[in-house]
Amino acid sequence: MDTSSMTKQELKEYQKQLKREEAMRKIRAQEKTPFLTRLRYKYLTWYFAKKAAWAIFRFVLLVGISYVILFPYIAKIFGSFMSRDDFTDVMVKLIARHPTLDTYRAIITDNHYFKAMFNTALLSVLCGITQTLICTIVGYGFAKFKFKFKNILFIGVIFTMIVPHETIQLSMFMQFRYFDIWGIYGAIAKLFGSSEATPAMANLLNTYWPWVILSFTGLAFKNGLFIYFMRQYFNGVPDELEEAAYVDGAGVIRTFIKIIIPMALPMMITVFMFAFSWQWSDRFYTSLFFTNTKTLLMPDIVKIPSSLDTEYAAQATYEIAIRNTCGLMILIPLVVIYLFAQRTLIEGVERSGITG
Repeated sequence: MDTSSMTKQELKEYQKQLKREEAMRKIRAQEKTPFLTRLRYKYLTWYFAKKAAWAIFRFVLLVGISYVILFPYIAKIFGSFMSRDDFTDVMVKLIARHPTLDTYRAIITDNHYFKAMFNTALLSVLCGITQTLICTIVGYGFAKFKFKFKNILFIGVIFTMIVPHETIQLSMFMQFRYFDIWGIYGAIAKLFGSSEATPAMANLLNTYWPWVILSFTGLAFKNGLFIYFMRQYFNGVPDELEEAAYVDGAGVIRTFIKIIIPMALPMMITVFMFAFSWQWSDRFYTSLFFTNTKTLLMPDIVKIPSSLDTEYAAQATYEIAIRNTCGLMILIPLVVIYLFAQRTLIEGVERSGITG
């Protein structure tokens, strides 16, 4: 058939017709071939054998890795439903013979689980929102603006990720125990008629102020990592979007609010979830800034409830199971949040460019 006089559309249709006819010929040829012969040519080959062996090896490897990772959690979950008698029964290995919810009830009642959850949620949301906004602004500045000592300042951000927090533990404690930046508190005290030669400095311990100050200054836990995340994300945003906004008369602030933030929402949600989850299970800062026992947080519920009688033959094993149950109850809210936001979390990590 002469195809030189055909239009592009007619040529495409003709090529599709040829492909359909070729596919039909193959189908008719297969139908004429005996079934056992087709099976032999399809499965009894070296290519299929190598492919099947690799698939089996990969499946066994993934099952083994999953077992190693998940079995401790599965054992803790099943152990949380065991009664006192199950820990002395040699026949009980994983499944409880007398399942009970007494451990959960005791933790909720005696350890004040919901009070600790409310206090921890309030602190975690406060830190998460503040750190997300501050790290977004700082990361955008590092990615899109040129200014003096930019590289030196960014090295300082990376430095906060490297320095162990234990090395600045004492200095942070003393700073917030006797809080007086540049003598401002003392000057205000003298202004209002303080007769002391050295006015007493503010004591911010046992309050939320240390977290607020650290979050607003970009120095809170893992803020260096969050700034790095946001900088990597904004480096991938085309400059043409901002230039188009500037041509239309939008300023830097309006461009940031109207264009940049809506684009960065998945990454901001990712940063918020990281900040929330790390603050939720934090023990270092909470034990450092809360020196009294009045403020009950999630790590404080990991203890033996007073209503549970643990003094018997399997005391050590029973107490370990109780503490494991406390840990599971701390993780439950985080697991629920992750189930609802896992798609956004994965999308944010992929867009940041920090994968693999």
